[in-house]
Formats: sequence, structure tokens, C-alpha cells
Amino acid sequence: MGIITILGAGAMGSGLCTPVSKAGWVVRLWGTWLDDHLLDACEAGKPHPRTQIPLAKGVKLFRSNDLQNALEGADVVVMSVASVGVPKVTEMALEGISKAKALWLTSKGFCPDEKGKIQLLPEAIRTLAKQKGIQIPPIVAIAGPVKANECADGKPTATIFGCKDIEVSRKYAGEARTEVYCIEATDDEIGVEICAPMKNVYAIALGIADGLEKGTGFPHHNLKAATFSRAIKEMSLLGQALGARMETAFGLPGVGDLEVTGLSGRNKVYGVRIGRGENAKDALKEMDRLEQTVEGVPAAGLAAKLVEQSAPQLKEELTLLKAVNEILAGTTRPVVNVLSEAVLPKKP
Repeated sequence: MGIITILGAGAMGSGLCTPVSKAGWVVRLWGTWLDDHLLDACEAGKPHPRTQIPLAKGVKLFRSNDLQNALEGADVVVMSVASVGVPKVTEMALEGISKAKALWLTSKGFCPDEKGKIQLLPEAIRTLAKQKGIQIPPIVAIAGPVKANECADGKPTATIFGCKDIEVSRKYAGEARTEVYCIEATDDEIGVEICAPMKNVYAIALGIADGLEKGTGFPHHNLKAATFSRAIKEMSLLGQALGARMETAFGLPGVGDLEVTGLSGRNKVYGVRIGRGENAKDALKEMDRLEQTVEGVPAAGLAAKLVEQSAPQLKEELTLLKAVNEILAGTTRPVVNVLSEAVLPKKP
């Protein structure tokens, strides 16, 4: 197929190595300055510390100081770092990205520009490239219900590739597909990129519902179901307000990804801590100590700003988003009350 360089040696970057290797790509994995210990383990033949799965055979590893060699001759570059690191890594890699045929994006989040305007990640990357006077190739947004450890271990996985040019989406969906890594193609880049970070925000709320059972000894399945339903509705509303198609939130990027993240993702685990009684800020510190990045925390605040700037008509309607931000700020009210008020239907 060609050469693919994955930027970011964390769970998702390393997990993606398995299907693209099996699909016939020559795979390079570049680690940031924060990934040295991950690369150390892989070079020693140990399982990847984040996925507990050995890295796919034949993947060539590159350290942070060897970025240019990692990018040399790459047909596809994959941005797979935490959203907060996307601007810096993009700037470092722009020359190599500009020579590739496509930039795939597995990073999930929002990005404020220098004036504080909240952008979706593809637009932030395009803006940065334009400022530098560099032309970049088409961006393919990748999202959907993909647990990195299952992907790394070759378990059945469905995902979605979204590009403004549907033919580009279809091309790479075909070239990355394996018997177990199956890909839908769409031209709804906005819808994919709204769902990707928002499901992290809402997975915190699902985790809170699970944590309430641990704290009280009694399940809150009804509340969790209402929270799930509300989350999908809000993702769809926000996506439509920004130009996405309604149905995208009801497919793999929304329903699918929220389901898997709400079952076992780091955002869900963080929510469980809060639901069982931990202070939101203390719980986050512990997650940080364990190197478990909770992307939904920064995404929640940035999403609220995005709504204020680009969809103010939804400010009062996105009640679950508002509730999550209240809880993350350290509400003095019982979290079960905050969550219930946000998701239970009001009187007709």
C-alpha cells in the first residue's frame, strides 16, 4: 500500500499499527518526548504498557528527536497524539505532512486559536498550515467504537473514516480494511469531529451513573439509560448546528463510540470515581498520576465555549453538557441531582 507514519506512540497510535500492518502498509511509529518509556518497552519485546498487547511485528520505531526520518517518504501521516499536543506536533511535522498524500486524524478534541475561537481539530490544523504558508493534503478524520487494546489484538472492530471528499474516504477505507478492522466512509467530517470529543464528555456522565451504584450499593441503570439517550441527542443537535448531518450521531461516531467509551474508557472510569463520592479535581489528579488522560475534562469546557461562540441558540438546550461542567467545577449539590435534572424529561 505504501508507507504510513503514525505520530504518537500511545494506546491508539500503537493499536492502529496492527490493522494497517495486516492491510499491507509499511508502518512507522514515532513517539513524542513523553513516549520514551512506551518505546523502551516495545523495543524490549514487552507488551505495550497502555494496551498490554505486543506491538505489531515489523513496525519501525522512531524517537522524538528523529521526526524527519520518521516522515521521510511517508504516503500517509497519522496524527495520534492527545488533542492538547496536536498544534505543537503539527507544526513540527508540517513539512513531512505536506509531502504526504493524506493526513489521518485519530486525535479527539477541540482547539482554541490565538484569538480564543474554538475550532475542530481538522480546521485548527488547516489554519496552522495556512499561517505557515504550507499546503497540506486531505484530512481523514477517524472515529468510532475502537478500544485500542482490542484493535491492537486484532479483535473485530468497526470504525469510520470521514473526509470532505468522499472519494478520499472511500480510498483509504478500502486500503486500511482487514477482515476484522472494518471501515465506513463518509464525507461528514464535521459530524465525525463533533462526536469524537463529545462522547468523551458524555462518557464521564455515564461513569457517574455507574459510580452511584458503587457509592450507594444500588444500581442507577435507568438514570444511565436516560443519560445515554440525552447525550446522543445533544451530539446530534450540536453537530447539525455546525453543519453536520443529523444521522452521524446515531451511527458509529456517536452511538457506537459512546457505548464503548461508556463501558470501559478512561473518561468513564473518571466518572465512576466522581459518582462513588470522590471530588472531581482530586479524582483527576489521581488519573493523571496513573497516566490515564481524561480527554473529556478539557473537552467539556471547550465545548461550552464552542456553543457560546458558534451555536448560542443551543446554550440552554444542551442540559447534559451544562451538568457535566457543573460537576467538573466541583458542585456542592449531590451529583445524582445534577445529572437527573439534566436528563430526565420535563413536564410536557
